[in-house]
Amino acid sequence: MEEDTELSVSIAQVVQRLSGSHLHSQIERQAKDCLHRPEIKLESLKEDVRSFLKTSGWEKKLQNAVYRELHIRLPLSHPTAPPEHLKEPLAYMRKAQASWEKRVLKSLNSMSTELGVPLARMRPAAEQKELTNKWNEMGTDEPDLSRFRPVYAPKDFLEVLISLRNPNHDSSEDISAKSHWGLIQVPLNVGDIPQLRQAYAELNLNTGQLGIDDYAHIHPGLSADLFENEYVQIGKKVVVEQDSAAAQQYSRQGCPTGLRADLWALILNSTNQPQDVMYYEQLKAGVVQHDLLVDNLIVKDVKLTASNDDYYFVFEDFLYQVLLCFSRDTAVLEHFKYNSATPPKSYVHGRVGDEECAVVYPPNGVIPFHGFSMYVAPLCFLYNEPSKLYSVFREMYIRYFFRLHSISSSPSGIVSLCLQFERLVQTHLPQLFYHLRQIGAQPLRMAFKWMVRGFSGYLSTDQLLLLWDRILGYDSLEVVAVLAAAVFAFRAENLMEVTSLASAEAVLADLSTLKVMPLIQIFLFATAI
Repeated sequence: MEEDTELSVSIAQVVQRLSGSHLHSQIERQAKDCLHRPEIKLESLKEDVRSFLKTSGWEKKLQNAVYRELHIRLPLSHPTAPPEHLKEPLAYMRKAQASWEKRVLKSLNSMSTELGVPLARMRPAAEQKELTNKWNEMGTDEPDLSRFRPVYAPKDFLEVLISLRNPNHDSSEDISAKSHWGLIQVPLNVGDIPQLRQAYAELNLNTGQLGIDDYAHIHPGLSADLFENEYVQIGKKVVVEQDSAAAQQYSRQGCPTGLRADLWALILNSTNQPQDVMYYEQLKAGVVQHDLLVDNLIVKDVKLTASNDDYYFVFEDFLYQVLLCFSRDTAVLEHFKYNSATPPKSYVHGRVGDEECAVVYPPNGVIPFHGFSMYVAPLCFLYNEPSKLYSVFREMYIRYFFRLHSISSSPSGIVSLCLQFERLVQTHLPQLFYHLRQIGAQPLRMAFKWMVRGFSGYLSTDQLLLLWDRILGYDSLEVVAVLAAAVFAFRAENLMEVTSLASAEAVLADLSTLKVMPLIQIFLFATAI
């Protein structure tokens, strides 16, 4: 009975969200137009219209839209539960997130006051014209940004996560002292290797994968080329079928380079229709009209990260375009319904505390931090049309990336990923964990920067995209924690020799030669348990 109630609530939520959408009005128009067709008979009107919508591809578009809603909808909870419980069920997590938000906003406001730079201003007409003319070559500018500093860096955020405690949990009740080895001291359920093997069954050693060069151990005589040729043919069929669910399942074994852009857009239901292009142009107009303080933070971040990266420096202009538009996009605010974070507010006319003068700042509710631009950079390899690149990035952000910089108990949240990483290393590499702890080189302090960026900027691009294939395929960021643990396992011999944090960091400094899928497969399926 409860399951039926939950199902009906889910259906009602999805229907409500889609009823006002552009897709809804398109389908309605198609249904009306088809009434004039000779094959539509009055006595079987309902069935005939439904049949027309199916054969003309509209039913598949509706299925994909429903599939997207099911991925991002609010979790089901008790009907009388307050709204904040939908965002984050644990009170101490909500409190920690709120405290962190205050700190970040204070840092932003202090910067504005100290530098005498307003949070937002209308650009003069001459400046608007200049920006419009150089929109596609913003990277040629070299503004003096020395006064601006990132609002925070990942290491500041890590310190907050380390200090998290559940006031209702008595750690002395733990049977084993093992729980005290790591830096994350909160009791959350995270998967162990047997559970991960079950969840990631398609990654086992006997299944073909893109990103594995040698198949002799699976099928003698099967070469990587032969597997890939057959696999690409299946991928082409998936793209032709335009089925989001099929594309997601296919992505679990990796996406072929030539099909990845289409497959990812299909999984995310990112269509890039004329109305999406128009929306992007409206955001661009917003950038041209108003200058925001956070624009300086975005430009500085791109200059500090992507512009210095051998893979991504060529995409500097794309990164400015996407990130500046993203900061103005109020549609992003929708994801705060299921994000533990709350959009920061500022006050117009200096009337601090007057709720009537409170506005969300920046308009999308997301204050960029050091490394934020690296969430976009890898996508530039897939999409060369700014509006398409933008819509895919926004969808990736509201499904996955926001979880990497907000405090929550979600299994894909950064707290769970950190805890899972520590548990995996401690359980399966106990000597290494103990050795690193003894020399003051806690594993998480070295791995955190990889995880908070989803490994962007650390792996070679082809390997990073293979990793992100699996994030999309399994609709989870757990694989990021698994890879981090696998890196430590791979470099364990060298790490056992180090005697300081600096020398441990040197061993882990360069990940650009690593092959992601063999590491994950071996760690998950060849580790003794």
